Amino acid sequence: MTGKVAVVTGAGSGIGRVASLALVAEGYRVALVGRRRDRLEETASLASDREATLVVEADVIDEASVDAAFDRVATAWGRVDLLFNNAGRGAPPATPDELPVAVWREVVDTNLTGSFLCARAAFRVMREQSPRGGRIINNGSISAYVPRPLSVAYTATKHAITGLTRSLSLDGRAYDIACGQLDIGNADTDMTARMAEGILQPNGDVVPEPRMDADEVGRAVVHMASLPLAANVQFMTVMATKMPYVGRG
Repeated sequence: MTGKVAVVTGAGSGIGRVASLALVAEGYRVALVGRRRDRLEETASLASDREATLVVEADVIDEASVDAAFDRVATAWGRVDLLFNNAGRGAPPATPDELPVAVWREVVDTNLTGSFLCARAAFRVMREQSPRGGRIINNGSISAYVPRPLSVAYTATKHAITGLTRSLSLDGRAYDIACGQLDIGNADTDMTARMAEGILQPNGDVVPEPRMDADEVGRAVVHMASLPLAANVQFMTVMATKMPYVGRG
């Protein structure tokens, strides 16, 4: 894999940071994409090879910004072999009638439209480069299968990511572009801190949930990325073993 080029969105923190560092350690050159340069620079400073990173400020909900980011990567490094479509956001817990439409649109814009715009830009580069092809890994969630209470916007977008994954996988065949989805449950990041303290369950109880080391997500991304383009992990779930996912609801 040495010398391959990856683009990771939301690379300034959490899963994006962990995956970026794991890919650099595996020999990838990694474009760190996100809105906050200071957080991206911090990720770059933690990499085992700082020269193998490229900080790219971009907003995934803006078409021109996304296209410019991928053009910059292709200009700097000549190609894109991997996109980890990771950038995303949630919303405050709310019943559907209490969720402001503006918040719904912000979640859809980031999680779904942002993933589409990045996949679209990656697809454009991958189908034209030589050697042709590449891999797209979408960050789904266990919420792509079953919801948590009061999470209508996040859950709807993550279900939609599964449709995006399948469509990209199908449409990419003609151009040697593989697409898979990584569904993560309770990785130990700032975003899941509240789960360790106690989170609402479907039966109305509030209970702490176990979390797993976020580095396991980095290893999962590396595994999916390591396959030849003739093989694909279509869907992978990596989760805390004892979290109340199986049987949720």
